[in-house]
Formats: sequence, structure tokens, C-alpha cells
Amino acid sequence: MNWLYSLSSLDFFLIGGFILLYGGYIFRIVWLARHLNTSAWGVIPKFFLRGIYFALLMIALMGPSFGDTERNLTATGHDIYLLIDVSRSMGAGDIIPTRLERVKYDIQHLADTLPADRFGLILTASRSFVLSPLTNDHNAFNQLVRTVRPDPLGGGTDLCAALELARQKFLTDSTTRQRARALILFSDGENFSTCENNTLSRLRAAGLSLTTVGVGTEAGASIQEGNGYVRDDAGEIVRSQLNRPFLQSLARDGRGQYVEVDRSGQYINELAGWLRSQRGRTFDLNRVSASANKYDYFLLAALILVALDLVVTFRTFRL
Repeated sequence: MNWLYSLSSLDFFLIGGFILLYGGYIFRIVWLARHLNTSAWGVIPKFFLRGIYFALLMIALMGPSFGDTERNLTATGHDIYLLIDVSRSMGAGDIIPTRLERVKYDIQHLADTLPADRFGLILTASRSFVLSPLTNDHNAFNQLVRTVRPDPLGGGTDLCAALELARQKFLTDSTTRQRARALILFSDGENFSTCENNTLSRLRAAGLSLTTVGVGTEAGASIQEGNGYVRDDAGEIVRSQLNRPFLQSLARDGRGQYVEVDRSGQYINELAGWLRSQRGRTFDLNRVSASANKYDYFLLAALILVALDLVVTFRTFRL
């Protein structure tokens, strides 16, 4: 028999208290019985009854395990490339503190929520590049995420080039073939390039699902640059807004889903749940022996004896 918990100092204190108090009670009853010239035999069955169910309760608290059973443990892996839009518009403050800073915080939360999955990181603005290949080292991955900054060069955003780069990274990495694969794009949807018609069809052909995360608001915000704000050629302050329809169309054509950054961060749990539902091929199968916790048997027996103690009465003194 194995035990889930060991007796603590509090448990020993309770056991000692029970013995001392009940011993004092029996001594008092016997002392009274002698003064009354009678016997106190009724305390004996009660003592054994209460002692037994007290011991059963203590055993139940320790979590006894016995009876080995065999079961199969299977593991399926997920490989996820996270694509972050780092264009200047991601520095807008309609999402506190900024769009990009909020995305960085939420990505670290997502990685911590899915500890068994591999994550890779691609940054995209006017050009795209891999900041981190797929890795199980979430501490190193989160450190890289914290270093991400907006693209200082400005220029347009080419989101579709990032999708093509992610597809190529998946196809050239043979370790991803036995795992569920997914792409998650974090962007405000401001895309200044033209996507080829077959960009998303190639993703579907490769078995890659695309989820888009909208970062920003419809009202939008100006983009801070140094001590001022980004201005257009006419000298007017640029106001960046969330392009929800574009991101929704990408998710629909990419056989994924569209979610939006919310104030509470609940969308991360939604993302994690959706990723867990994507089943990949089994890459680890083990048959293990495990003993089940049988505390409930002892607890049930103790409760039956407690009920018996309440129902059955014994005459303490025989007069």
C-alpha cells in the first residue's frame, strides 16, 4: 500500500488529543462507577467503536493507494508559429499600454498556458524574418518576446509574406510532420501589400490552419514617434484603426478563427482551448502501471460507524 500524504505534526496532535481526552473520560466513568458500587462496561464497546472510525478517518486523510492498474499514456504535440506585426502602427495606444506591448504580454501567457507545445516567432513589417525557430524552451522563447520592438524603418506591412515564410519553415522542418501545426497572426490588419491568390490555398494544402488576432479598436489612435506623432505627407497626424474585415477574411480562408484582444485577456484562454482541440498524430505512447487512491473506502466505513455510534446506545452504568 502506498500513501499520498504522511502524518503531519497536526495529525499526531489530533491523535494524542483523542487518546488523552478519551482516556480521561474513561477514567472518570470508572471512578464514578466504583463510588456507586457498579460496573462501567458500557464505555468499552463505545471506546472500540469510536477508536476504529477515528483510525479510519486518519487513514482516509493519508490517501491510501493500492491495486495497480495499467493504462496507456499518449501525447500529441502542437507546433505553433506566432506571427507578430511590428509595424509602427502597432505602437498605437488604443490598447493599453500599446498594441505591441499588450501582444508581447499575452504571448508569454499563451506559452505558459501550453507548456507541452513548441513555439516559433516570426516578426513582420515591410519585411519578415524568423526571430525564434520552433522550441520547447519557453523561458528562452519568452525572453526573446520581451526584446521585440516596433520596426524603426517604417514603411508598409506585408502580412502575406510572413504567412509564406511560416509555411516554408514548416515544410522544411521534418520534426513537425507528426504534430498538429498552426499559425497565429497578431496584427491590427493594416496590410499595404497585395496577397497572391494562392497564398492561403498553399497553407490549406500544407494542412496549416491560420488564426488571426485583431489588435486595436475601430476608433483607433495616433502613433507616437519620439516626442510627437507620426504624420502623413500632408502633415496630418496619422490615426491607425483596426482593420477587422481583412483579418476575418484571412482567418476564414485559412480555416482558422478570428479573435480580438480584449481588456481582460480572456481571448488567450479561448486560443489555448482551440489549439488543444487540434489533434495531431501521436508521437509518444507509454503503458504505465498506477495505483488508485482508495481513500473513499475508508471514509465510507468511518461514516457508517459514526452513524452506528449515533443510533446505537449502551447503558454506561449497570445499577
